[in-house]
Amino acid sequence: MASHDIDYEVLGEGVQFAEITLDPGETVIAEAGAMVYMDDGISWEAKMGDGSKPNEGMMGKLFSAGKRMLAGESLFLTHFTNAAASRKTVGFAGNIPGSIVGIDLSKIGGAITCQRDAFLCAAKGTQITVTFTKRLGSGFFGGEGFILQRAIGDGKFIVHAGGKVIKKQLRGETLRVDTGCLVAFTDGIDYDIAPAGNVGSMLFGGEGLFVTTLSGTGTVLLQSCPASRMSQSLLKNLPSQGGSGNRPIGNLGDIINKL
Repeated sequence: MASHDIDYEVLGEGVQFAEITLDPGETVIAEAGAMVYMDDGISWEAKMGDGSKPNEGMMGKLFSAGKRMLAGESLFLTHFTNAAASRKTVGFAGNIPGSIVGIDLSKIGGAITCQRDAFLCAAKGTQITVTFTKRLGSGFFGGEGFILQRAIGDGKFIVHAGGKVIKKQLRGETLRVDTGCLVAFTDGIDYDIAPAGNVGSMLFGGEGLFVTTLSGTGTVLLQSCPASRMSQSLLKNLPSQGGSGNRPIGNLGDIINKL
């Protein structure tokens, strides 16, 4: 089905969010828990499926939901529909501080592949599925496992990323990136992994054992501060309890009480 023609605006500076404007009857689909606010007149419903195949049977929906679970995503997607007679807005944000980028799938060949936590929301009619990495090495050592998300359609697809988004245009070239910094790439880009230099660099360089290699012709989106790097830094700097154990404090209340 053709995607709904939603309008969007990315707002904010250091921590961004997306405001979607819906005409009467239009629908935007989003990850569970991504909604920040919505106007009166917006109805919402959690559904097992993205709505891109209206006549899809229950077995097809279960199969699609099962693939999403394999990718570590929620079993359901939330559908937000403008049930009012005038234009209404709904806002979405990611689960970490960072940037948001809107992608018009009709202008990039109708498909994009992204890391599994990148999808934020999309116009109804966009097929949100999963794809498996082509090489075992990419699956075992590539940082994102065997499974990546894939969006197919002709509408707006919106992703979020940690820190700043870096856009790279490859023209038959190869780009090496930290495995956690990849956000998305268009068709024409080949995804693989490679050792992070010699043995000394791999063990003591601080960049991990492997890096992701992206080669071909197309667009690559990167994030400057992935969630994994952010969480490691936060855990490293948490206050600790007294005693010889030096054990990290377990919850936010304990942290506040210690300050």
